[in-house]
Amino acid sequence: MPAETEAIPARELTGAARAARNRRLKVWSIRVVLVAVWLGSWELAATYWIDPFFYSKPSEVWAKLVDWFTVGTSQGSIWTNIAATMEEAVIGFLIGALAGIVLGVLLGRSPLLSDICAPFIKALNAVPRIVLAALFVIWFGLGMQSKIATAFILVFFAVFFNAFQGAREVDRNLINNARVLGASRFQVLMTIVLPSATSWILASLHSAFGFALIGAVVGEVVGAETGLGLLISRSQGNFDTPGIYAGMIVITVLALLAEAILTALEKRLLKWRPTAAHEQGAQI
Repeated sequence: MPAETEAIPARELTGAARAARNRRLKVWSIRVVLVAVWLGSWELAATYWIDPFFYSKPSEVWAKLVDWFTVGTSQGSIWTNIAATMEEAVIGFLIGALAGIVLGVLLGRSPLLSDICAPFIKALNAVPRIVLAALFVIWFGLGMQSKIATAFILVFFAVFFNAFQGAREVDRNLINNARVLGASRFQVLMTIVLPSATSWILASLHSAFGFALIGAVVGEVVGAETGLGLLISRSQGNFDTPGIYAGMIVITVLALLAEAILTALEKRLLKWRPTAAHEQGAQI
């Protein structure tokens, strides 16, 4: 009898896994069909109805990508350009995320500091990023520093506001109970505030790396010696529409790979939370 009761949950688990696998297969099949229809309609439209000089074709974009990865680009090896953009984006992301988390949590837990700094932070956040990118090129030159600074600014604000809100949303009863038990401010911060704000911070990191890539590329478009943004800028100057699309595709693939890494990291860090909570967030 016990063996029969144990077999029932096992069968239910197997059925649930099969259903989840079938759903993933269905989702990916629909995605592939949608992409195929989109690319096919674009190819046909550029062949018979619209001017491919302005809109290009998927076949021409593919040929450009193959040329970049086999022969090279006008600015050297494609891998050198990818490495430059990724280095700028990763460094800007790490520095911006760290600064955003630290300042966001500190200001979120200190109403006085928050009131003092609020107008300055809002004013800086209101400055157009393209203007800052141009200033950074003037200040730091065409090298990597100006792109890192642009990526830093974009990442900082994306993470800061989430960390700030997450620090303010901490359950007051938990903090009061910890203080009654003799916990210091630092202990409350490390054991209650930061874990409670983790989901807010991790949610911001998903979009933050995309912003880091945008910052690096925008900085390269404004002025650079190498990078994917420079390739796109040179393609635009030469009316090379396939080159623009090819650069966009490479950047998109890099962003998706970074998103996959951050998602895996989030699942690992949130293992302590109820399964339904973070799985639902991942599905969204």
